[in-house]
Amino acid sequence: MYDIVIIGSGPAGLSASVYAKREMLNSIVIEKEFMGTGQIAESDRVDNYIGLYGESGYDLGEKFRDHAIKLGTEFVEGKVESILKQDNHYNLKLSNGENIETKTIILATGTSRRKLGIKGEKELTGKGVTYCAICDGAFYKDLPVAVVGGGDTALQDALLLSKIASKVYLIHRRDEFRGNKILSKKVRNTENIELVLSSTPKEIVGENQVEKIIVTKDNSDKEIIVSGVFVAVGSVPNSDLLKELVKLDNGYVVASEDGVTSADGIFVAGDVRTKKLRQVVTAVSDGANAVMSAEDYLLKNNL
Repeated sequence: MYDIVIIGSGPAGLSASVYAKREMLNSIVIEKEFMGTGQIAESDRVDNYIGLYGESGYDLGEKFRDHAIKLGTEFVEGKVESILKQDNHYNLKLSNGENIETKTIILATGTSRRKLGIKGEKELTGKGVTYCAICDGAFYKDLPVAVVGGGDTALQDALLLSKIASKVYLIHRRDEFRGNKILSKKVRNTENIELVLSSTPKEIVGENQVEKIIVTKDNSDKEIIVSGVFVAVGSVPNSDLLKELVKLDNGYVVASEDGVTSADGIFVAGDVRTKKLRQVVTAVSDGANAVMSAEDYLLKNNL
């Protein structure tokens, strides 16, 4: 039986594995993809992780994983199908039929970005199509970009990018924004933001880099020349495993920085947790905190 099972091998899960090994806890990481490192691998370049300026997301993720491996982290490939509480431990059933018993669980499954589901989006992801303005906005200095969405995130992204890009086209399928009124007013009063309302993205076009986005309005297509497309239509927390076990808020696992959830022995780290800022640096921090909380739980309960 393990002291800790970490579900997820992104930055939060890998950080948790490092701290678990340093605390000499019997631990394992369950990953659904072989040699996975999470969504960070999709980032073309990371400029906001201290000390590793300009690193590609793929390379940074590999460094995190290599660190964990050098400390002896054990990985199991598989998808957790169910979690069952049994007395003072948990039984995890994997898709390959394997069963794993553990005293504590750290859920570090992250989120899945909502996609537009249009032609060219998948092919140009990382080549001009991005889902994080904070992460990638700086790469579009003095270039025209598009933001797709109408909620607070889309409005905030448009305002952020307006300080960097030469022009920001804010594309929304409705004629009014869903975001708060103050943000909406700021957007409407920002000179280099052009509103493209009541319009639906149809296709993102480009050879090896985004060149334009095609939108549809009133059955007519319009081409907008841009170098980047920032998709801000929301994220889906990967928390289905815990929906019957812990308290959720819009799908996110309710927990503060210590990672303590409403269920004894279950902790959470990374983007799947309720918090304001979802970045690689906060995910790594969460992983460390969750292990410390799990260790405290094991000691207090003599497990």
